[in-house]
Amino acid sequence: MQTQQTLDEFRNEPFTDFSKPENAEAMRGALERVRAELGREYPITIGEEKISLESKFNSFNPANRSQVVGVFSEGDADTSLVEKAIERAGEAFKTWRNVSYTERSEYLFKIAAVMRERKMELSAWMVFEVSKTWAEADGDVAEAIDFAEFYGREMLRWGGEQPVTQYAGEKPHFEYIPLGVGAIIPPWNFPLAIMSGMTMAAIVAGNTVVLKPSSDSPVIAAKFVEICEEIGLPPGVVNFISGSAKTGEAMVSHPKTRFISFTGSKGVGLHINEEAAKTRPGQIWIKRVVAEMGGKDAIVVADDADLDAAATGVVQAAFGFQGQKCSACSRLIVDETVHDQLVEKIVDLTKKLNIGQPEDSATNVAAVINKRSFDTTMGYIRKGLDEGGKLLTGGTGDDTKGFFVEPTIIDEVKPGDTIEQEEIFAPVLAVIKARDFDHALEIANDTQFGLTGSVFSASQERLDRAKRDFHVGNLYLNRKCTGALVGVHPFGGFNMSGTDSKAGGREYLLQFMQGKSTSQKI
Repeated sequence: MQTQQTLDEFRNEPFTDFSKPENAEAMRGALERVRAELGREYPITIGEEKISLESKFNSFNPANRSQVVGVFSEGDADTSLVEKAIERAGEAFKTWRNVSYTERSEYLFKIAAVMRERKMELSAWMVFEVSKTWAEADGDVAEAIDFAEFYGREMLRWGGEQPVTQYAGEKPHFEYIPLGVGAIIPPWNFPLAIMSGMTMAAIVAGNTVVLKPSSDSPVIAAKFVEICEEIGLPPGVVNFISGSAKTGEAMVSHPKTRFISFTGSKGVGLHINEEAAKTRPGQIWIKRVVAEMGGKDAIVVADDADLDAAATGVVQAAFGFQGQKCSACSRLIVDETVHDQLVEKIVDLTKKLNIGQPEDSATNVAAVINKRSFDTTMGYIRKGLDEGGKLLTGGTGDDTKGFFVEPTIIDEVKPGDTIEQEEIFAPVLAVIKARDFDHALEIANDTQFGLTGSVFSASQERLDRAKRDFHVGNLYLNRKCTGALVGVHPFGGFNMSGTDSKAGGREYLLQFMQGKSTSQKI
């Protein structure tokens, strides 16, 4: 275990090289071990208590829709559970807030160590529960480890002596203290990284939480809770409720909820923000909302770009994890003079992608998350074609066994078309021609979102102009618009993409603390 005295400088967790036979064999072994555990039941955890309700729901494998990954109690069936969890978190907060910041950081370092030790098993769970390919699952675990290591170190910085201006006759002091009980409502698409990152940031800052994972990925969250228990995190610091919208609504609206940390769709995020703004009887604070929402991310390719590099970046960003990333490239905006040449390269690369079961190491594209996503995606594809788009590849899906959608490219999309404006969250790429670089930036910015973007150009002047004028929270130059690394690319967007809270950045923990100034006359 790392200590404050021996702590190394933060370094990102390396990705696993599955081309090495020993790593591939280890992953296959992990998949078989996890397969043997599929279908077991996981309880609701409130403090020391494990709760099982009569009403249950299943978490299914999206790539094999009849395969049950885990069984959970339906928290929505018991309205008293949220009250109980928040009360228990409130009790735990009374002592947890006074645990030294160094000790709280040590808990995160312990979590990171366990995750690192079980990297393959955690990846295997995501292969089954959310249909991540080997590489995507491995990246998710690496990011979760990064969050633990990074936030642990950041708390050592924020918990230490903070600079204040000295004043004659007084001894001033400034410190950051925790907020209270928080509601953690994470998404299913990064079911370990984002879920654990949101949770660990809150608790290392001294808060206690009620965690309600997505009903599409509760097993991964249950595994994280098991790790928290294993490393000795005090009961009540992290409370776990499985359920759906009704449970989340109760957490958001409860008067003793001090903050809400949410990642998900724009619609749900706006609803949470609206509900959090209402003051309920017994509430004595303004609730804080940390929201990471959607994106309609664009890659701009100028007429002087390296087209091979651009094509590779577009395909990786558009179709990695089936396009189910808020950072995914869903719009390709290309100078009309290089359009035909670039599109030919992109279509060729896309057709070479292997669609199949995520358990297979050769698979590049697996299933989308559920039936609703499948149906919505097929509807967007039809809409794109009805509005004049030209199908270049893909366009079909198969939901007989799992929810598979072919990587789809629709050309001749016009600015303002539905699939150019609305987040699809699936492997669908809209291609839009631009007259020139200025026009391309104009199209790129003409959206309600502002999360990620990318520009490919050989001109430093154009890249500098993009840095100034491309209005997104995370901009990448001559590389893909996905794959943000903790500490390297603090992540969060503008406009309807959220509160720009910059997860994995040096200011992120401030979302979960408040400043207290003390001065003593001497």
